[in-house]
Parts: sequence; C-alpha cells; structure tokens
Amino acid sequence: MPEPDESHDGVQPEPEPEPNPQSLTDPNPKPQSEQQSNPEPAPEPVPSPQARSEPEPRSEADPAVNNDADLSETPIRSNHHSEDANPPAQPQLRKDEGSRTFTMRELLNGLKNESEPDKEDSNSPHTQQSQHQQQQQQQAQQNNAAMELINSVMGADEESRSRQRILTFAARRYATAIERNPDDYDALYNWALVLQESADNVSPDSTSPSKDALLEEACKKYDEATHLCPTLHDAFYNWAIAISDRAKMRGRTKEAEELWKQATRNYEKAVQLNWNSPQALNNWGLALQELSAIVPVREKQRIVRTAISKFRAAIQLQFDFHRAIYNLGTVLYGLAEDTLRTGGSANAQEVSPNELYSQSAIYIAAAHALKPNYSVYSSALRLVRSMLPLPHLKIGYLTAPPVGKSLSPHNDWKRSEFILDHERLQQVPKGEQRQPPQTLSGRSKDAANGDKRTIKVDIADIVSVSACADLTLPPGAGLCIHTIHEPVYLVADSWESLDGWLDAVRLVYTIYVRGKTDVLAGIIAG
Repeated sequence: MPEPDESHDGVQPEPEPEPNPQSLTDPNPKPQSEQQSNPEPAPEPVPSPQARSEPEPRSEADPAVNNDADLSETPIRSNHHSEDANPPAQPQLRKDEGSRTFTMRELLNGLKNESEPDKEDSNSPHTQQSQHQQQQQQQAQQNNAAMELINSVMGADEESRSRQRILTFAARRYATAIERNPDDYDALYNWALVLQESADNVSPDSTSPSKDALLEEACKKYDEATHLCPTLHDAFYNWAIAISDRAKMRGRTKEAEELWKQATRNYEKAVQLNWNSPQALNNWGLALQELSAIVPVREKQRIVRTAISKFRAAIQLQFDFHRAIYNLGTVLYGLAEDTLRTGGSANAQEVSPNELYSQSAIYIAAAHALKPNYSVYSSALRLVRSMLPLPHLKIGYLTAPPVGKSLSPHNDWKRSEFILDHERLQQVPKGEQRQPPQTLSGRSKDAANGDKRTIKVDIADIVSVSACADLTLPPGAGLCIHTIHEPVYLVADSWESLDGWLDAVRLVYTIYVRGKTDVLAGIIAG
C-alpha cells in the first residue's frame, strides 16, 4: 500500500490576521468596526478536518487571504481622506437614459431577478457549516449501509467465518477513521479491500447479502479513494478486479460488455501509473479476451490482437510468468479457430491458421514445462501437442549471413530454414531434410559431429535475446542473440514473425535456467 506523502498529512492553517496597530498599545483592543458600531460578532470559523491530500492549501503569502484579514481587522488607510469622509454622490440620470427603449430580453431578465428570493451566500460560515454537516450525515449513512452488508456475511465454513470476523473488525476501524477524516484515502482503499474480500466469503447459495452488492459497494470506495488520490495505482488495479467479478456474473449481456470496458480502462490506468506490473498487464489481456467474446465480429479482431500485445508485454517483464504464457496460448488458439471459421486469412501477409495453432502450442507447452503439476496446463497440452512441429518446438524461416561473417554484404545474406528445440537454435543446411536423424540423446547427428557449415546457437550459451535495428543488417525485423562467444544476427520475415521467434527462444532459455529442460524435452521428443 502506498504511503501518503508527508507533505499532504494536513491542511495548513489559515494565516493569522494582521494585528490592529492600535492593539500594540491598548491592552484590550477592539477591531475598528466594533468601535464604530456594535454588529453581531462573527462566528468562529469551523476548523476543517485534517486530510492527507488537499487541493493546494493557502500559504501565509497568499494575497487573497491577507486582503480579507486586512479588511476585517485593520482600518483601511487611504491617501484621500476626503473620499472616506464624504460618501459618493448618487449618479445622475443622463438625458438619454430616461427615454431609452428596453429590449424584451432585458425586461424578462429584470422580472426574473426581481421574482427570485435572495439566496444565502454559499461562502458564508453558516452555509459552509451546514454543508459540512450534510456531508457528515451522508458519509454516516453510507458507512452504516456498508457495515450492514459486511455484518450480514456468513461464511460457508468455520475458516471463512473466522476470517469474516477479522474483516468485520477491520471495517469498523476504517469506518471510524473516515468519520474522523472523510479525505483519508488510505482508509477508503482498505475498506474497499475488506468489502471485496467479504464478497469472496459469501456462500454460493446466499441471497442476502449478494456478492454483487458487496462488490458494488467496494467499487464505490475505490472510486472515492482514487478521486482523492489519483495516483493510487493499487486501487485502480483492485477496482478493475472487482468490476471484472461483477461482469462475470452477467454472462454475455450488454451490461457485462460495459463492465468489461470499464475494467479495461481501470487496468490501463493502473499500468500507466505502474508500468512494471506483469499482473496488471496479464489481467488487462484477460479482460480484453472476455470483451472480445461479447462485442460484434467487426470489433473482435482488433480487441483480440490488443489482448495478445498485453500478454506479450507481461511475459517480457517476467519471462517465467506462466499464467500470461498460458493465456497467450489460449488467445492464439481462439484466434486460429476464428480465422479458420471465416475461411482463412484474408490478407496474404497475415498469419495462417496452422501457424497460429503452432504458436498456441508453443506457449501452452512452455507453461506446462514451467508448472508441470498444473492440471489445466496438462489438459490443454494434450489438446495442442500434435500441432507442434515434432520432434522440434518451432520451425520457420530467417534470413542469415554466411557462417562467421555477420558483416557480409546484404546480397550474401540468404533466407533459410531454422529449427528450435530444447537444446539449440540451428540452421537447416540447404538441400537437407527438415528433420535430421536423431541420436539416442535427442540431438541431431550433424549437431553431435559439430557441423561448421550452419549457424548454431546453444541455449546454454545465450546471454540475451532482443530485437535490433542496424544499418549493417538487411531490411526487415532484426533479431540479435548475444552469446558468451559472439552475437548472432538474423532477420525475420515480418515483425509479427519476429515476436514469435523472440518469445520462443526466450521461453526455451527461461525453461533451461529454471532447470525444467527435461520436461520440455519430454514434450517435444515424446
């Protein structure tokens, strides 16, 4: 939870009015206005509650505040005493004003102003006090309504009931803190968390309170907290989760569509405030994936591709984030199904359904290799394993320079086939079969004999993998693999193809670093 800035812990006090010069000598001075007449004393200003964030409290140097103090407490000294002594004369009616013709708009405005009763000044202390009391009453009513929801939650078992008692105690503390200081955004945020956690404790067959009512109240608290502190990224993130839970209850309806859109906006805000959050990016992609199942077909492709970009961004922040890896595999599988259903890719440059199926299988296989005990990953792998180019993980084309001559002229670079498995990325020699004979260890005979005619990059030698743009490379999407020996430069056919190669090599390397190479080898080698 973010700690509030100490500079916003409280409102700076209003500046003290400048003392009357007469009070320096008079032990019981009176303001000049009181010496001249005896009006009712002005009421004491109501102190504002202490807040953690206030919109720019006035400082002692604020000229507006000092002017008010001078007008109310000190005599107005002017260089023209004759003007103070003699009140200004009434303005004389000019000759042409008596016979001036009034327009209908002026007459109507004059009648309207005469008919309206005098309104009380909204800046008067009495009005401000009344408004403050009304706000306190409204806040108390909201607090009571939220406490009634929390008190009525009954857990399904003893563990959930014990947890609910703790949540109820915490809610009372946050309610008390908000009554003391309505601008305490930390208390509002924590209370929203309590409501959200209480919703998880509601029994599935419970009707009072409903889970949706608790989540709706939590969303209101998140809204208030982010209004007071617009940089509270955790509030936007958990608010989006609460909205997503509400959307799931409504199926594929128009109301659910609006909720999913609202959730994506909150995830976007959370990522803008905290870009280094793979969880927020992953959830953002999931919300877009759910939204794509509701919107019209003409909007679906755009939303699905946006979801793919969010999952990829999450993986780039955390290479072993198996949830995002698996989710990317599922959304690619769905895209392949839709593309096949509509008759294949309309554009020749777009990825074919078979390629999409193969990419989906790569991500699901990688997620299973990182978490082999997850039954969901195992079930999905059984469905897509046959879509892999076995006994390899990925096969595709890259443009490569001659072996050992990365600075060769562009004309010497040739487009050739590459294969990726659990041990290396290797160029397939021209004219040879796509799948070289395998040894008992799973390595090709050419690799075992140390063939020097092709480019080979052992996974164990990789230091980093990244996209690159260099004038020494042929035009296209550049790929740079830094190894402990030397960098290897390749060029993909397109930027979308480059994303697939980058992810595949990074995933195999991450699996190697995590010590799960044998699991991946079992997947692709049978």
